[in-house]
Amino acid sequence: PSSSRTRTHTLHPVIADTTSCQANGNCIASTSFSTSTSTSTSTSSKTPFIWNVASRSSSSSSSSSLPSRMELKASTSTDGSNETNENWSDKYDDVCDVLVLGSGPAARAIATLLSSKKGISTTGVDGNTVDTQLDVLMADANLDRKWPPNYGVWEDEWQAIVEKYEAEFGRILGEECIDRKWDVTDCYFGGSFDIPTEERFRIDRPYYRVDKDALREALTPIDGDTNGSYRVIRANHISRSTSINIYSPPGSILHDDTGSTIQLKKKSLPKEEDDTNQESKSNNIHTVRAKLIVDCTGHETQLLLDDDAANSKSLPAGYQIAYGCLVTVNEKDSSSTTIGPYDKEAMTLFDYRTDHFDNDNTSTSSSSKSSSSISSSSKSSWKSQAEQNPTFMYAMPLQDNRIFFEETSLVARPAMSFQECKDRCFQRLSHLNIDVNTIEEEEFCYIPMGGPLPAKHQRIVAFGGAAKIVHPSTGYNLCRNLISATDVAQSIRSNLLLKSKMDPNIVAADAYHAIWSPSNIRQRNFALFGGEFLMKQNVQGLRGFFNGFFQLPLELWGGFLAGWPGLPNNTNHESWIARLWFGLSFVIKLPPTVALDMATYIVTYSLTNNEGLALPQSVTPFFGQPDSYQYKGRPISQQDEVVGDVNAKEEAKRMIMDSKVDSFEGTVPVAFEEDINGNSTGGATNFDAENNREVESLNSQINSSEDME
Repeated sequence: PSSSRTRTHTLHPVIADTTSCQANGNCIASTSFSTSTSTSTSTSSKTPFIWNVASRSSSSSSSSSLPSRMELKASTSTDGSNETNENWSDKYDDVCDVLVLGSGPAARAIATLLSSKKGISTTGVDGNTVDTQLDVLMADANLDRKWPPNYGVWEDEWQAIVEKYEAEFGRILGEECIDRKWDVTDCYFGGSFDIPTEERFRIDRPYYRVDKDALREALTPIDGDTNGSYRVIRANHISRSTSINIYSPPGSILHDDTGSTIQLKKKSLPKEEDDTNQESKSNNIHTVRAKLIVDCTGHETQLLLDDDAANSKSLPAGYQIAYGCLVTVNEKDSSSTTIGPYDKEAMTLFDYRTDHFDNDNTSTSSSSKSSSSISSSSKSSWKSQAEQNPTFMYAMPLQDNRIFFEETSLVARPAMSFQECKDRCFQRLSHLNIDVNTIEEEEFCYIPMGGPLPAKHQRIVAFGGAAKIVHPSTGYNLCRNLISATDVAQSIRSNLLLKSKMDPNIVAADAYHAIWSPSNIRQRNFALFGGEFLMKQNVQGLRGFFNGFFQLPLELWGGFLAGWPGLPNNTNHESWIARLWFGLSFVIKLPPTVALDMATYIVTYSLTNNEGLALPQSVTPFFGQPDSYQYKGRPISQQDEVVGDVNAKEEAKRMIMDSKVDSFEGTVPVAFEEDINGNSTGGATNFDAENNREVESLNSQINSSEDME
């Protein structure tokens, strides 16, 4: 987005990767994709890439042996070895503390918080307290692409995020990040259970439309920001995970005990903008060394495996599909307070009515279906399809005669057709006598919901869509990403800046635990059931469900929609007894047929689906806790102490030395050649040193393989 602020990031051209990093979205108007396709021409370069970091000041004091890019001016590596920083520079094109892949809301939020100087401090050599900061590098070939989705959020949830960002990280999400506010929210559930078709259900809870360009700007701190900033590079990864921490092509990502090395594919500048020499265009692979990699490339990431990829235990994801359009409408009376039935001073969250299929009025201006091409039987079939596979209208009146409409399939498996959503959208508008004048923007919303969580013990940390943070019942995502970034950032910063010895396995596991603690998993499992139940409902069931849902106290239904610690009202869902109370309170608000269907489905879901006891585990104190993401292996500091059964080996060594059998010839086996302290035991009269080195090398490879497993 345009800005009066001057950016001083040094950006290098990179080749666009077809595996583009996704911008993670949120509820209803959410993760969208552009219909335009960009192509790139491969260029070559052998000129070394150099970051201009002269203007950056660093007081980073990470305890890891891997220096950050900011630390490369020191004469030796931080572990006291003789390896110089020049050697680090020779091995890698760039070195950083944390590499963030992607540039959507999730990526920019976590990068912004990780690079903050506030919140963590250490004592300097002079005894004074000094701020510390991580060197964060963001990589995405589509770094400059604007975010396409329209983001809608509840006012109180947004304010909770704003307050936490400022208090804990010194980051300001100003008023400019909000494009429009509505003091009330409307819903239409008429047509079933004796609810009149025209009846409006009004909710006294304010709603915001986020200014996506302003939010993107706020989450892109400029170089020289007093509270820190992150660096950027236009590049994508080239890897695909084939097993836990193993990737194809071979060598494209390598993990070791001090960090990770990854190959990125750089994006080329347009020919007319590229002032580099021709020789510099051949080297389009950029090797980055990082202590930690955070993957924000979306739900369908190529870098991570699902928790049960091998046995397909979990139910697959459902999909929220929507067609949206920002339009201007023709108004006969410019002083009118409504556009069709939609109040200009209210945001319409749900319109589940289907009366627009009841007559012969079909859209001819924007829909692909025309009245002349639709027979009576086809119209009847279309209505039946809309009732069995329902969609709803989501409407955001903006200013005067501008309004954003979105026809949405809440969640379905398989996904609803985009064309079907578009046809229904304009059929509805035509029936409501809303005359569209111009279409300024179109949006195609695709949100995977639910599905298995990331596998444990992975060294790359998933975040955003890649971590399945999206609400599995509603598709809400933006606020959940922004608030969860605070805990993840604090976990990573604490491990990298404050620990006396950094173990990347523990850093990654702790970050995952900050997202998916057993408590959070139990709450998610409860919401997963909700998503599966909604997926099987026809339009009558959904009308009855949501009409009862919003009759609950705000604290209960608001907590379910939030679904994440730190968001308002979530405390009413964080414990098993709170969720049980919510369920009991909810079921008595439902129409009898919907309540009976839910009770029946609770039993069948718990007994027959692949999730097993996940639902009863989420609403009772029984059946234990979900498995934790916390690291269960031994820390690096203890690995050298693992020597097996010393007594048995010492006994065997003595007996071998005392043996009178000629075949031993006084040779001690390699396994017993050194004692527990690494000192020579002596007595190996016929020891072959070269053979010993080969055996030790083989043992080392075996140990490395065991550690990896």
